[in-house]
Amino acid sequence: MHPKVILRVLGILIIGYSTTMIPPVIVALIYDDGSELAFLTAFSVTLLTGLIAWAAVYQNKQELRARDGFVIVVLFWTVLSLFGALPFVLADQPHMTFSEAVFESVSGLTTTGATVLTNLEALPKGILYYRQQLQWLGGMGIIVLAVAILPMLGVGGMQLYRAETPGPVKDSKLTPRITETAKALWYIYLSLTILCAFSYWLAGMELFDAIGHSFSTVAIGGFSTYDKSIGFFESTQIEMVCLVFMLLSGINFGLHFICWQRKSLRGYLQDAELRVYLSILLIIALISIAALLVSNTYESWPEALRYGLFQTISVATTTGFATAEFAYWPPLIGTLLLVGSFVGCCAGSTGGGVKVIRIWLMFKQGGREIKRLIHPSAVVSIKLGSKPVSDRVMDAVSGFVAAYISMFTLLFIAILATGMDFLSAFSAVAAAINNLGPGLADVAENYSNISDLAKWILCFGMLMGRLEIFTLLVLF
Repeated sequence: MHPKVILRVLGILIIGYSTTMIPPVIVALIYDDGSELAFLTAFSVTLLTGLIAWAAVYQNKQELRARDGFVIVVLFWTVLSLFGALPFVLADQPHMTFSEAVFESVSGLTTTGATVLTNLEALPKGILYYRQQLQWLGGMGIIVLAVAILPMLGVGGMQLYRAETPGPVKDSKLTPRITETAKALWYIYLSLTILCAFSYWLAGMELFDAIGHSFSTVAIGGFSTYDKSIGFFESTQIEMVCLVFMLLSGINFGLHFICWQRKSLRGYLQDAELRVYLSILLIIALISIAALLVSNTYESWPEALRYGLFQTISVATTTGFATAEFAYWPPLIGTLLLVGSFVGCCAGSTGGGVKVIRIWLMFKQGGREIKRLIHPSAVVSIKLGSKPVSDRVMDAVSGFVAAYISMFTLLFIAILATGMDFLSAFSAVAAAINNLGPGLADVAENYSNISDLAKWILCFGMLMGRLEIFTLLVLF
């Protein structure tokens, strides 16, 4: 490990992140809400810290190794969360403790969407914009963005890309150069964001809300500028726009790139993981809608269809937007949606959870073991579409799922130890590690009433979910 090159890269990344404090300043000045001083102060502190870290070792030109990449990713997300909390601490409104500010910052950057804030409509526009921007920056991963410029700094980027990107296969690149890969991902991400904002605006949102919600929709984050989330607008058109872009953002961005490059939709039709992803969502949606009708939660089937479908897509893709208080629906639905969040989205998307491809491969592994019991001498291979999956990938998937379950269990026990009841603790840990946001029972609406210790434990869970367990565990 090379401490100097790690500090140098970390300093550069912190300097880059300090510039993200400028857009909220502009928003604050436009709306004259008085929050610009908090962001200017946070910008100065962040920039100065980054400059000091970089200046101390700027002459070091060593190449990054794999272990250095993991350390930088973990340190950057940890340090970034602390600097990201500064505006919340410094602003006159809202009045947040340090623990609350860090929780909100971590939740935003990991695209979890869990919040400790209430009465959002009364907050300064600068703060509201900043929350949405946090999720947008974290959505594709700030490290992937940084990889696009690291070669100019004389530092290899592939190690950071492997440590940051989600999914069981991380060595495959969309383009021959890692820099071009990062750029390709961000072009798609930016294009989807612009298209989403324009669609929201056409559907009836004001420009500020359209931009803010496009940030959290494409990032699969779930932060909103209103306490009632998407339900505030009471608009079927807005809900449909949200639903479409949640689905699109849950698809592998590499698949988006391939289909765009080939100018053909055939890639979507041929992708096995996408078919499983849509099938799972359809099954959960049908069960949820049927349960709403049987329980008479809604009197008409159009209402049950509208709310059941939206909440299924929102929760199962780990976005966390709300048009209804699903925590108070029949227990079957809340439990089913929470289980859906464990599956999550496709690998290579901005969503959380274990990822569809891993769950699917685990089911295939179970089927293979059953066949081996019946035919001990048979050679049974696992295929992804028409391509066989190597034992190395299967070992990685099995190890990840085992680590995921183990860490969930440990975090769940730790949260129970803080005094939280069983259902609240279970759903809070699930919402954190799956980067979902809303939970059930006491954490259905927000996390303001949980203890500071519970907030810090959940922050750790959110970071583990965002960095997919192994990136953190490898350091230990």
